[in-house]
Amino acid sequence: MDALARREHSRYELMSRLSERFDLDREELELVLDKLEQDGLLSDRRFAESFVRYRAGRGQGRVRIRYDLRARGVGDELVSSALQSESVDWYALAADVLVRRFGSAAPDNYPERAKRMRFLQQRGFSSDEIQAALESLGEEG
Repeated sequence: MDALARREHSRYELMSRLSERFDLDREELELVLDKLEQDGLLSDRRFAESFVRYRAGRGQGRVRIRYDLRARGVGDELVSSALQSESVDWYALAADVLVRRFGSAAPDNYPERAKRMRFLQQRGFSSDEIQAALESLGEEG
């Protein structure tokens, strides 16, 4: 309950955390997690929506968020649903992240352009979003 009181967790995350801390077999853990889901205290859907909202607010893109949610045991269907339910303009977010990091001037040369592209790629933006962000600075693709 302490873990759930702090933030949302996926079922997979909570299973891992509880199995590390307590000497319970898998069946007992499954029963505990099933009970938490029935009581509405554990929800992968709620976790995914919260995770997307938080990570997008930190300036991360869909690709990175999708990867991180999958690593936390959230199914593809829930990941896609959570990404669609958040009304994020991923193109505008990429442009905003780029300006916050590098300023509003277009890159002067190819190495600088490549640096900015790598930065946005590591943040989890698609190539289309990266291209649009660079073009918003007046950079021709």
